[in-house]
Amino acid sequence: MSFQTPRSVEEMLTAIHRHEYLMPAIQREFVWSTAQIVKLFDSLMRGYPVGSFLLWDVKPETAQSYTFYQFLTHFHERDNPYADKATVPAGSGTTAVLDGQQRLTSLNIALYGSIAEKKKYAWWNSPDAFPVKKLYLNLVDNPKDEELGLKYDLRFLTDKEAAAEQDAEDKWFRVGAALDLPNAGPAIMKELEQRRIANSGDAFQRLYDLYEAVRVLKPMNYFLVTDQDPDKVLEIFVRVNSGGTTLSYSDLLLSMATNQWKELDAREEVRSLVRDLNSNAGRQFSFSKDVVLKTALTIAGVDVRFKVTNFTQANMAKVETAWQQIEGALLRAATLLQQFGYNERNLTANSVIVPIAHYLHLRNAGDGYLDSSSDAADRLALQGWVTRSLIKRGVWGSGLDTTLTRIRDVLSGNTTGRFPVAEVEAAMAAAGKSLSFDPAEIDELLNLKYAGQRTFPVLSVLYPGLDLSKKFHEDHIFPRSQFTRKKLAAAGIPGDQIDAYLQTVNLLPNLQLLPGTVNIEKQATLPVDWTGSDTVFPSAEKREAYLKENDLDGLPLGLTDYLLFFEGRKKRMRNRLLNALGATTASESAAE
Repeated sequence: MSFQTPRSVEEMLTAIHRHEYLMPAIQREFVWSTAQIVKLFDSLMRGYPVGSFLLWDVKPETAQSYTFYQFLTHFHERDNPYADKATVPAGSGTTAVLDGQQRLTSLNIALYGSIAEKKKYAWWNSPDAFPVKKLYLNLVDNPKDEELGLKYDLRFLTDKEAAAEQDAEDKWFRVGAALDLPNAGPAIMKELEQRRIANSGDAFQRLYDLYEAVRVLKPMNYFLVTDQDPDKVLEIFVRVNSGGTTLSYSDLLLSMATNQWKELDAREEVRSLVRDLNSNAGRQFSFSKDVVLKTALTIAGVDVRFKVTNFTQANMAKVETAWQQIEGALLRAATLLQQFGYNERNLTANSVIVPIAHYLHLRNAGDGYLDSSSDAADRLALQGWVTRSLIKRGVWGSGLDTTLTRIRDVLSGNTTGRFPVAEVEAAMAAAGKSLSFDPAEIDELLNLKYAGQRTFPVLSVLYPGLDLSKKFHEDHIFPRSQFTRKKLAAAGIPGDQIDAYLQTVNLLPNLQLLPGTVNIEKQATLPVDWTGSDTVFPSAEKREAYLKENDLDGLPLGLTDYLLFFEGRKKRMRNRLLNALGATTASESAAE
């Protein structure tokens, strides 16, 4: 390993765009945040060291035994989150980046590309959920948040956000445009004049600092490894990646599997499966490669723990051999969860898909299982177990590997042809993951709020007659829009009761599940008006059945008796939950 002549940022990135530098498959995916990229650029512009890089001189005879990837330029969290596979021509070698991939990718995105991350609360498949942003430098102002410790105001902005208003200073400079400046003197002055900020010495200094950081200074120090022994190179790689954004065992597993699988490309297979699980066939989930790999280990019958000693060639061969079955089981499991009414917003623990997929694999269940009438009772039992495990706190948290292993043992020994709910719950209870509920826990559930993580599964347990394969919304029985101090006072609510109205409107006893289209049509209608609609309930019998099934007995005509209704429904819901969650506990099942 030898130290090489330092390079400028521009020189390093030029080598990347000429495909002179590639990433070995043992590198993880790009994981840096926009805040990390900004901090890196701020450090470069201040002349701070940004760490050394470790490169591997891969000879032609070695290069053909490994898989390499290009560097990301335009990162899109949904549509383009992964680097493309690179082709190393036969008889050619390459230079692989062992340490510094995150920094180099960040610099490449900042100078040549863009980043598109999902907006908070936006739906995964929404066309506006992933605005494309580029890194810009504010030439006029200092950073507003001094606590971040930044000298320069660098931000990822859309082109629209960065555009200047008419006749105003055009202060946002795209950092990548520094590569187009012919020099650091007259060219900068001309740029500032065109932006109507020519008289600012600070603006000149900021743009000059950017130019120097990218094109003149040589902060890119790197070492070159020439050893061709793959085991030694892997050891170096693991050691140098022990800091920063820590290399997870799942990353290492995926990387090693890429080199150990004989027929399939592990990285490409896992990437494709994650995309299909999350967004195909109308699904909206956020499963990670960790869940996919944990399921793969479970179905392949090897130790499910993410430990380096488990990533043997023999274990990887088992995973590759079973991959087609693993893929099918996971996709069917995701479809089942979708039919149970779950999505990325209300599935509180993604790990629940692991035993579902394993069970479907052991049953050799095909697509017919998903909707056959003969399997309806089994699907209902499975749904009940899934829902209770998501409602109970702590089931899928600490001790996950032990829980999954115990469940796997039960399922592997099951010969009944059905999901063994009682046996699975008994095994979970033995691991400290009991699905029984005491009265205090039931009372806590009654205080769940609108759009809370556990609110949907609790409502689905309370009112199990709904076809949740159709899209359901959480709905306020008494519309939230009516619960303002002004409106409540106008409705004749005494002043000493208004706080109670406001405190309870978003709680479980004022919530129900409604089909999406029905909820949209209902909007802010008071319940007495909505339930009295001939369009919604064409007969009195259907209306009465709906009211009874949803604990809406004694639904008041207006807001005046809302609190009485709330307390009455709360008591009825408590009894329902005690029956639904407390009737069949693991301890009772074990005693039978």
